[in-house]
Amino acid sequence: MQVMILAGGFGTRISEESAMKPKPMVEIGGRPILWHIMKSYLAHGLSDFVICCGYKGHMIRQYFHDYALASADVRFDMRDNTMTLLRTATEPWRITLVETGLDTMTGGRIRRAAEYLDDGPFCCTYGDGVSDVDITSVIEFHRTRGRLATVTAVQPPGRFGVFELHADDDRVPSFTEKPQGDGAWINGGFFVLERSVIEMIDGDDTVWEREPLERLASAGQLSAYRHHGFWHPMDTLRDKQLLESMWESGRAPWKKW
Repeated sequence: MQVMILAGGFGTRISEESAMKPKPMVEIGGRPILWHIMKSYLAHGLSDFVICCGYKGHMIRQYFHDYALASADVRFDMRDNTMTLLRTATEPWRITLVETGLDTMTGGRIRRAAEYLDDGPFCCTYGDGVSDVDITSVIEFHRTRGRLATVTAVQPPGRFGVFELHADDDRVPSFTEKPQGDGAWINGGFFVLERSVIEMIDGDDTVWEREPLERLASAGQLSAYRHHGFWHPMDTLRDKQLLESMWESGRAPWKKW
């Protein structure tokens, strides 16, 4: 099964980093968060990636070019002006980098890159969040439900400590520092989609999370896989610093490889 990764957005909420590089190339532990996401999929046996590029996409192309070269034995033959990678220690990835436009919306990016997809179902996710979600289980869940699309539902991490407070008493009976959200479920990405969902995307201006997902839900064709484990986006510099501290501690929850 192939994996499509949406990696073309501007990343304006983390402009401290994205002014210089595309958001998926912001590093955690010296590697782009895109690399971490791909390693997570590889841990479940998925190695064929279609990456939707846009903003500063040339930096993503350059990264994978250099990544392959840096870990390989190389022969340069100046007689016929050729270069041969003799042996490499890189992951067994097959990566298709697709230029999907600078201002294209998420749905439009999926539609533009669809020509590089096989006929069967495929995984799809964003290039700016990590999780310890069991991708194998998400795929199996999708297959057993028999619907066109499955989204991984997550409960976002809380930003602030919360406590109970009785209306007629100033005593605090309980306090929880940064609880796991407020009980609401949100779109955590890590989709599994049937190829036919592409037909629900009208063009470049289509936002995947609006009309297509709304239509799928209305038609009873959208399933939700509830993930109760770790999930964290990298929307802000604060998020990056938190994920970096987890990695440096040796206890990054998403590292399953």
